Amino acid sequence: MIQLTQDQSQALKSAELPPRAFDPFTSNTYVLIPNEVYERAKSILVGDEEEFANALHRQAMEAFGRDGWDDPAMDVYNDLDPRRQS
Repeated sequence: MIQLTQDQSQALKSAELPPRAFDPFTSNTYVLIPNEVYERAKSILVGDEEEFANALHRQAMEAFGRDGWDDPAMDVYNDLDPRRQS
């Protein structure tokens, strides 16, 4: 882990959000985010893709239901869902 100097810590406080760090030796730019934000993002980006897709599908279906998609007239579209087994 890299430990910031006092000057670097002050620069972070006054930097644009999210702050960026440039490495002149590699020409890479890094976006600095708090560890809590990284851990939350990592669980989404690195997690089980199938589990994420299923959770997203459930949330979408709940939202669609609130918008009237669970109206019986919409049942015909259920046959188009590739995840449904015949």
